[in-house]
Amino acid sequence: MTVPPDSVRIFEVKRVDVEGAIVLDGFPSVGLVSSIVANYLVDTLQMEQIGIVDSPQFPTVSLVRNGLPQHPVRIYAGRASPDRADHGSDKIVAFVSEFHPAPTIIQPLATAILDWAQEQRCSLLVSPEGLVVEGSPPSRGGKARSLNAMKVYGVASTRKARELYIEPNTVPFLEGVITGIAGVLLNEGRRRGFDVLTFLAEAQADYPDARAAAKVIETINRILLRTPLDPVPLYAEAERIEQQLLTIQRRTAERHRAEAQAQTSPPMYR
Repeated sequence: MTVPPDSVRIFEVKRVDVEGAIVLDGFPSVGLVSSIVANYLVDTLQMEQIGIVDSPQFPTVSLVRNGLPQHPVRIYAGRASPDRADHGSDKIVAFVSEFHPAPTIIQPLATAILDWAQEQRCSLLVSPEGLVVEGSPPSRGGKARSLNAMKVYGVASTRKARELYIEPNTVPFLEGVITGIAGVLLNEGRRRGFDVLTFLAEAQADYPDARAAAKVIETINRILLRTPLDPVPLYAEAERIEQQLLTIQRRTAERHRAEAQAQTSPPMYR
């Protein structure tokens, strides 16, 4: 059977009850904010892999960690705080990838994620994002940004989510453009009446920005998870993940260049 090039399929590797869970979009964004946030929560909360997402348009690579091959797009599940006494779900699910999806697969990929979240009866979907702000001071090669001065903006797909999560806790994002997976999720969430939140931290666009990602993690934790995260190791770990993702992307780019060069080189005869 021929698989359409823009098809997206989700495979379960372990069945877990995720009803009421918060779903996190961990695909790369500006400053790799989404990927750093997702990887940090997966590691910190010791989330387990429950599935993979597959498509003919995904990179043909295996990401090997601790000797184990990993699919380019993975799904993890866990609990934010099992002993929480307050109401609401403590379940969290993360779609995680270190690779930028091709533009032609973004729409079906975001739709598949939202379809899955609704089928599993999850409560809401969160897309962390980096926001390039003109004139913001750099965090490398110059004076480091003050964490207290860094702003986190928010936008929601529904009025209920906006009033409950965004307006009391963040600077509402009133004008601008949100692209990629996050943009499609917001539009689809509004069309379906499903709660989608996007938190945007001021980030540098030219390299992974661990400080912006850590600021988003603080915001997600304060508003949605309320786990006892110590901010000092949070920033150190975010920086470690930043370097790990940068290494993965650099090696992948080098491999792609080598493959492209091999395909275009003329054959050699002896």
